[in-house]
Amino acid sequence: MCKLSLLALLAAIQLGAADPRIGPWILISAQSTLDPPNKISIKSLHREVHVVISGDTHVDFTAKLDGHEAAVQGNPGFNQIEVRKIDKRQVEIKEKKDGAVVAMIRDKLSSDGNELTSTTSQTGHPNKITVWTRSGGTKAANDLFAGEWTEDLSKSRLRQGLVLKIEGDGNDGVRFSGDFSYTGRFDGKEYSLKNSNNDTVSLQLVDAHTVDSIYRRDDKVAQKDRWVVSADGNQMTLTTTGTLETGQQVKESLVFRKQ
Repeated sequence: MCKLSLLALLAAIQLGAADPRIGPWILISAQSTLDPPNKISIKSLHREVHVVISGDTHVDFTAKLDGHEAAVQGNPGFNQIEVRKIDKRQVEIKEKKDGAVVAMIRDKLSSDGNELTSTTSQTGHPNKITVWTRSGGTKAANDLFAGEWTEDLSKSRLRQGLVLKIEGDGNDGVRFSGDFSYTGRFDGKEYSLKNSNNDTVSLQLVDAHTVDSIYRRDDKVAQKDRWVVSADGNQMTLTTTGTLETGQQVKESLVFRKQ
């Protein structure tokens, strides 16, 4: 594979893993729940998530997704919480009071990523089920593309066995690291690249499943990438076109599967 194409891929998508629930949510329905909260906000914050639940009750906490205990202030029902990512669509939460588990919650995202079902289990009580929808519509690009991707060798001509990852930066943008590193937002503005043959990159959201990235070298467009995620969110096709420093024209497509 030519150096430009390979390094562009590594520049375009790199390190990280995200909470699949990131985004704003509003309540659709609640079963066996009195006065449920009506809004949830989940934001990426460095390597943690900041969760704010509002309504008749208010909960505000920051936690990692590794099952480690985090403190919760100002809630009479529980004062500690553990959050653990199970897979790309499920998260498990333990609410604890002075070290003892008082409730278990399983959050499950729908296949299209736009509906969240929470099942709360407490000893001696029937399960409580609440359903939420994204108040901002479809998933944001920095969430849709987030996660680990492995090259599908059966569908790619250039069989490199690439593993690619992407991470939201908490400000409606993305942070990449690896052979290249940069942080950018989907606003069409130019962001500086480090350790790259190109100087800058700009990112543009085409639609909910498509992002274009444009690389410039010496104030000229050197390369264009388009990454498209399938409707089910499990496959990504990346097409890169550009010009090497030698003047050679390059065009390649690679297919990745989400892990």
